[in-house]
Amino acid sequence: MSRYTGPRLKVVRALGTALPGLTGKTTERQYPPGQHGQRQRKKSDYGIKLMEKQKLRFNYGVTEAQIRRLMTEAKASREQAGKKLLEFLERRIDNAVFRAGFAPTVVAARQLVRHKHVLLNGRAVNIPSIRVKAGDTLQLTARGLKIPCVVETLATPVLEATEWVKRDAASNIATVIRNPDANEVPFPIEIQHVVEYYAVRL
Repeated sequence: MSRYTGPRLKVVRALGTALPGLTGKTTERQYPPGQHGQRQRKKSDYGIKLMEKQKLRFNYGVTEAQIRRLMTEAKASREQAGKKLLEFLERRIDNAVFRAGFAPTVVAARQLVRHKHVLLNGRAVNIPSIRVKAGDTLQLTARGLKIPCVVETLATPVLEATEWVKRDAASNIATVIRNPDANEVPFPIEIQHVVEYYAVRL
């Protein structure tokens, strides 16, 4: 399944959760989109697990193949698979750029990375899936800092500053302090449902 490029607010309404990595827009309508959206049906056990998994896919902008690979890696680790999966997703460089306050969404951060506006430890990179680690530094090129959405986000942050990646306002250099915790994900997620979803599919 390819990466989603359709209407973002439609996804937020369908999942019933604000996803800051996908869009900064929110909706007051809590029912799913479509003419039958207001007919509230009881979700099946499968449907509940699928929705939790989709939250991760859409917020972090990953494909089904990517999240499957990450889940396989997380299950192979000695830590809790769900928490490790969230850590891996948070540590993607496009998400780290977003959490550092350089971009309004993960989608915008991915564009910055793709166009080589992001420097990792002083070197330009263009692979959004690179995984950052403690001690890494992130900054934007001189051209990147002049992009309108970057200027606006630096002036008015979208999210509250996170503890695991800190940006120095004077130099605009962000430093990865430590690996992120599962409870630092910026939207509600029942990660055990995701683990159970893939338990019978991997």
